[in-house]
Amino acid sequence: MLSRELVEVDGVFSLDGEDFDVTNNVWLVGDDTEVVVVDAPHDAAPIIDAIGDRTVVAIVCTHGHNDHVNAAADLADAVGAPIWLHPEDRMLWDVVHPARDPDGDLSHGLEIDVAGGSLVVRHAPGHSPGSCVLVDGDGGQVFSGDTLFQGGPGATGRSFSSKPLILASIRDQLLSLPDDTAVHTGHGDSTTVGAERAGIDQELAEAMDGRG
Repeated sequence: MLSRELVEVDGVFSLDGEDFDVTNNVWLVGDDTEVVVVDAPHDAAPIIDAIGDRTVVAIVCTHGHNDHVNAAADLADAVGAPIWLHPEDRMLWDVVHPARDPDGDLSHGLEIDVAGGSLVVRHAPGHSPGSCVLVDGDGGQVFSGDTLFQGGPGATGRSFSSKPLILASIRDQLLSLPDDTAVHTGHGDSTTVGAERAGIDQELAEAMDGRG
């Protein structure tokens, strides 16, 4: 299992004309020589400090909401790493970075090699069209962005989101993992697949009955 390090960064999430104060989780995944940075919110400085002299293989944005990408360009310039984003979230990225393209496209099944291991991309739309989760290729942990939190799925009911789609993504991409798989989220505390399984199964059943 790849090692992980958490950096918390405070800022503002903006969508549909509303602003929300948020604390974002940034995950540095790898070892003491090289890492992948999972998400780049708000302010590059604390992320750069945490990276230190390690090589950054890539800055992977789990989705395109501003609170996950707004420090990506500054961070990339500082550490000399490419920014990767799923192309279906390009419209969200362009609101924040209209003059700069991501350097690479995330796609389902893509393997990102780091520190002798790998992170496997699984496309998990619903919170946004291009939302992705990253599964440790050696097993045991997943980085879920805003797709799954402690207590249930990420927010829907906003532009470009869909509750039926996020529930299907969680079922297909996350509930297929063992119950003891750690879920490291984009906000808040980590959880496990097993801890969330019953709640998601209930929401799926309600959705099938037309009550969700």
